[in-house]
Amino acid sequence: MSERIKNQREALLGTRGSALALAQSNWTAGELGKLGWKITLRIIKTTGDQAPDRPLGSIGVKGLFVSEIEQALLEGGVQLAVHSMKDLPGEMPRELMLACVPKREDPRDALIGRTAGTIAELRKGAVVGTSSPRRKCQLLAVRPDLNIVDLRGNVDTRLCKLDEGRLDAICVAAAGLHRLGLRDRITEYISVDVMAPAVGQGALALQTRSDAGDIAASLRTLHDEDTGRAVLAERAVLAALGGGCGIPLGVLATVENGRLSVVGALCDPNGTTVIREEISRGNDSAEQIGAEIARRLLERGGSLFVGLGS
Repeated sequence: MSERIKNQREALLGTRGSALALAQSNWTAGELGKLGWKITLRIIKTTGDQAPDRPLGSIGVKGLFVSEIEQALLEGGVQLAVHSMKDLPGEMPRELMLACVPKREDPRDALIGRTAGTIAELRKGAVVGTSSPRRKCQLLAVRPDLNIVDLRGNVDTRLCKLDEGRLDAICVAAAGLHRLGLRDRITEYISVDVMAPAVGQGALALQTRSDAGDIAASLRTLHDEDTGRAVLAERAVLAALGGGCGIPLGVLATVENGRLSVVGALCDPNGTTVIREEISRGNDSAEQIGAEIARRLLERGGSLFVGLGS
């Protein structure tokens, strides 16, 4: 028996059961396998999975796609979890931690057009599917004539509805398409100047208990410092605005030569108003910059968009 097999450690990984979630979790399991771990996936159905046809905003709870998995971590039913970072609320239970944020995939949103390839080329009144108030508002800000309809379900379900001719286009995260090998379906990568992405979009959150020990230490070898710093700033904006993934908020932080740049866009869920702020600094902490972006957005009227004003 090889020394590696003899010393192999085992852990249960909590994940949703969608094709994208499994792709992300299997990647993590593979990376940990190289470090001598045997990882077994445990599929956990979340609140968001149990109401696949309801608009996300109508369910009205934070952590729609993570709460049940976090509970399994707290109870010891799994030792680690893999989430899409954009699904994590701004705050998590104190007993849990982000052990690792791997290098980020493309954070942008993508258009998959059936009758036209770009937002600009869509016909007047074109029907575009998305489940995100953030995407809806930013689309309407540049094309107020579009007919935006609620579209939920996994990526395959959304593509099926598009291919059946029910929609002219759909708007989804580019990262998910990349991870599923569906890059060739993308007809337009939407500029961040047009559509600021969701907090943490394109990044993975590898979560454990705070006292996880060996598994957390192994996960830290997969951590990407620049991605971690960027996501910290983005999540600071979210936390300052109330912490729910239903907030119509777009944020993207990038790090270049040690300098952190953050752009934030807060949207009116009932219209097409988009308030944008941007900061670029080298010395302030990620949390400080994120909190300042949130403060500026609120001062410019964004408090009315997130229920923090009168």
